[in-house]
Formats: sequence, structure tokens, C-alpha cells
Amino acid sequence: MVTVYDVEARKVVERAAEKLKDFEAIKAPAWMTFVKSGAGRQRAPAQKNFWQLRCASMLRKLYVDGNKGVSRLRTAYGSKKRTGVSRRHFSKAGGSIIRKGLQQLEKAGLVTKVKKEGRVLTAKGRAFMDSVAKDVKGGAV
Repeated sequence: MVTVYDVEARKVVERAAEKLKDFEAIKAPAWMTFVKSGAGRQRAPAQKNFWQLRCASMLRKLYVDGNKGVSRLRTAYGSKKRTGVSRRHFSKAGGSIIRKGLQQLEKAGLVTKVKKEGRVLTAKGRAFMDSVAKDVKGGAV
């Protein structure tokens, strides 16, 4: 059986983002075109399908790393902030984008919230990611 571990991460995320477009619950908010993805960024994301890519990436992180909350995902998606003349310092990513994405994934039934542990993939979410990995691998075992 092909799993997410057997396939290149970038390809899995891109294919999952394509499949997430079919879900009614996963739509980018209207404000997404105007906001940066974190304090360390200088501009808003330029990709047309940024929302689906971020949601797919969060699904992959939950698959590989297990349960994670918004705070840990903010750290994972953070970057170095340019502070002018002085050195760069780490800055966490914006929490609203991650929180709203996780809420939409919950509505789609791919993720569930566990008290004091963060978000966890459901059986449906794990099956979805396995099917994406199988598609990327070409169905060959």
C-alpha cells in the first residue's frame, strides 16, 4: 500500500490541493487576497490556489507528525523577519489563516479537534491522503 511517506512531499501537497477544490467546505475567505501569511512576509501570497495549498500542506503535516495545534503550525510555517539593518529574527506565521483552514478541514470531515492535543486527522482524512499518495505514485505498489 502506498502512503504519504513513500511519495515526494511537494507532489502530494500539489495533488491534494487540486482535490481539495472539489470540497464545498474549503474555500478561501474574501480577505485572503489582501493579507500576508505572517509578520515575517512582505507581501500577500501571489499563488492563485494558496488557500488549497496551505490546507493540503496542513493535512500532510498532520499525517506525518500526528496531532498539532495552531501554535505549532504557526511555528512550522514561520519565517525570518527582515528588520532593516539589524539581523533577521524568527517570526511565527499568522494564526488566522491556519485556524480558519483547520476549521474548514473540520467541516469537511478530514480533521477533528482533540482536547489538549490539537487537531488530528480522521479516518476519512487519512484515507484521503493515502488516495492522493496512490494517485501521485501512479497506482503502482
